[in-house]
Amino acid sequence: MIDLYYWTTPNGHKITMFLEETGLEYKIFPINIGKGDQFQPGFLKIAPNNRIPAIVDHDPADGGPAISLFESGAILLYLAEKTGQFLPQDLRGRHDALQWLFWQMAGLGPMAGQNHHFNAYATEKIPYAIDRYVRETGRLYGVLNKQLSDREFIAEEYSIADMACYPWVVSHERQSQDLNDFPHLKRWFETIAARPATRRAYELVKEINPAPTAHDEAARKLLFGQDASTVR
Repeated sequence: MIDLYYWTTPNGHKITMFLEETGLEYKIFPINIGKGDQFQPGFLKIAPNNRIPAIVDHDPADGGPAISLFESGAILLYLAEKTGQFLPQDLRGRHDALQWLFWQMAGLGPMAGQNHHFNAYATEKIPYAIDRYVRETGRLYGVLNKQLSDREFIAEEYSIADMACYPWVVSHERQSQDLNDFPHLKRWFETIAARPATRRAYELVKEINPAPTAHDEAARKLLFGQDASTVR
C-alpha cells in the first residue's frame, strides 16, 4: 500500500498519473496547502520541505520497513524502479528519460511556477517579471516541441518524463502560451490527455478539491510568505 500525501497541483498530479497507470494500491491523504496542512508535524516527518507530494511505501521491494519519500521526481523514479514500468531498462533509454525528468524538475516546473505566480497570484503586477517568465516558459515549450518532432513521447516510449511534464502544460493558457504555436507538443499533450489513467487521475480533483477558491490573505501568507523562520 502506498500512502500518498497529495494536493491538486501539477506536482501532485504527476504521482496520481503514475499510480493510475500501474494500478498500485494507494490511499490519498489530502494536504490542503491553502489551510496550512503542510506544517502538520506528522507530515513534516515525511516531507521536511513542507511541500507535496510525499509518499510512504508500506511494501518496499526489499521487504524492510516502510520507506517515505518527498520530491515528485524522486517519487516517480522510486515508483518506476519499484514496478519496473515507465522507465526504460536499457542504459541509453533510461538516461534519456531521466535527463528529461530532471529537465522538468529544474526548468519547466520552476519557470512555469514563477509564471503562474507573477501572472495570477502576485498582488503587484510587475511587467518585467511577467515578461521574463512568460518568455522563458515559451522557450521551454519550444525545447519540448523540438524534442517531440520525431517521436511520440519524450523518450520514445511513454515514461515518467512524460508524466512529469504533462501536468505543467495543462495550465498553458494561464502561462500565456498557445499550443497551436507548438504543434508537436500539442499532439503529445492531446495524446496523454486521452489516456484513461490520465483522466482518472484528474477526476480525483473533483473528490479532493471540488470547489477551489481564490486565496485569501491568510492562505497567501501560508503559500508565499515563508522564510527561514517558518521551517519547523
